[in-house]
Amino acid sequence: MNLLDLDKRWQRFNDANRECPCCGQTYGGVFDIGFDHPLTWPHENRADSGQEVIEKDDDKLSADLCRVGDDRFIRCIVALPIRGSDETFAFGAWGSVHPDHFAAYVQAWNSGDWSGFEGCFSWLSNDLPGFESEEPIACNLWIGEPGERPALQAQGGPLKEAQENGISFDDLLDIYAATGNDIRAHLTSD
Repeated sequence: MNLLDLDKRWQRFNDANRECPCCGQTYGGVFDIGFDHPLTWPHENRADSGQEVIEKDDDKLSADLCRVGDDRFIRCIVALPIRGSDETFAFGAWGSVHPDHFAAYVQAWNSGDWSGFEGCFSWLSNDLPGFESEEPIACNLWIGEPGERPALQAQGGPLKEAQENGISFDDLLDIYAATGNDIRAHLTSD
């Protein structure tokens, strides 16, 4: 048993069979929040366009890779453990990388041979709710298991602290609320 298992809100949040008394909605536990594109993407998003890949002049956006002018981006995860549980929440965010690293990543991805790409420096390229910063957030981009997106690990600041020490359930609910998924009122009673 984990400490968070004692929180009635956590129990309701993780009970896929429980229907909210006010609206009938159900929740099955932690869900991740993803960003369709890097902050600097100047065109429509993929969901609104109905396209898997958007190409505008020299700019290109897919679910995993992005090019905006001379800038290159890789879709990654930013994992945040949830204190008091065995669960992890993740943002699906974009990391800006040097064009040489981007080329090495794409080559490794296409060939399946990751020996030539172990990771690289990256700038976080989305504003993460709860971790907004006036300055760009420096990260390390690491390769995960085959078939998984790479991970971004912040080099310093509140995001690094949260990645290392975790976030509270209330922090998670605040993140959800900031992304248009405010479920707090639905977890207060049976």
